[in-house]
Amino acid sequence: MTTMAERLRHATRTRRRTAKRPAPTPQAPAPRDLTPHPLPLPLRILAMLLAFVAMVAFAAVLARLTLEPSPASVSLTHSNLHPGRSLRAYAEQPGLRDAVKQIGGNVLLGVPFGVLLPVLSPGTRHLLRVLLVTALVMLAVELVQGALITGRAFDIDDVILNTTGALIGHLLLGRRMGRAVHARRPRPKRAG
Repeated sequence: MTTMAERLRHATRTRRRTAKRPAPTPQAPAPRDLTPHPLPLPLRILAMLLAFVAMVAFAAVLARLTLEPSPASVSLTHSNLHPGRSLRAYAEQPGLRDAVKQIGGNVLLGVPFGVLLPVLSPGTRHLLRVLLVTALVMLAVELVQGALITGRAFDIDDVILNTTGALIGHLLLGRRMGRAVHARRPRPKRAG
């Protein structure tokens, strides 16, 4: 004869064996690494060196174009602190060539910033940082032009056009080049 305790143990064991075990919860697949891998180190160093040389060359050209005195232009120069004023003046000129030359030239002067800054410094890969650095450098150039250079004047529209050029350069090429040279840092996970 079996005792009541033995029957209870047997029933408990049977229940444990026959009880449905919960199905294992499927693990979510690990997120794919969507960040492009940077170039191998020797190519990264070469890219940064070439970008540095290009930036130095660009700085020399920028200085030559913007900081050389223009005594013949003294009577024609005037400072512009109102955004859009020079642009309207260019648009009102009868010759389209001069307007395209002024506007296009100022936009082109900003493009190298948008392309080269993300390659030179990983901290300037982000669009807003590129635009800020470009605006500050070009603002400094314009201030020097207005204060120290004969036949040159400060023009806020030049700063705006140069910064627009940096935006175009960054969107067309700088962002991709910066990502190819510098790996993205993984974001720390937030608690909570």
